[in-house]
Amino acid sequence: MNKTELIEAIAAKTGASKVAVGEIIGALEETVTASVKKGEKVVITGFISFDRVERKARTARNPQTGEPIQVKASRAPKVTIGAAFKKAIKG
Repeated sequence: MNKTELIEAIAAKTGASKVAVGEIIGALEETVTASVKKGEKVVITGFISFDRVERKARTARNPQTGEPIQVKASRAPKVTIGAAFKKAIKG
């Protein structure tokens, strides 16, 4: 299911217009992205959580030559699936 199909499914289930659902999903994406970018954790209890991890600078190896290279510190998104969602999928 892609974003358009998700919007259509939610609109059909709730009776809301596709435009309204699209705006709400867009606002959700923007809000989660902005919050995680600031370093805040966003949790939808039992479903999913979004967080940011800090990766330290480190020394790695070039797989072709084997020579050591320096990897800069970076930030990366982290998504964790909630227990209720896992339980529903596992059956």
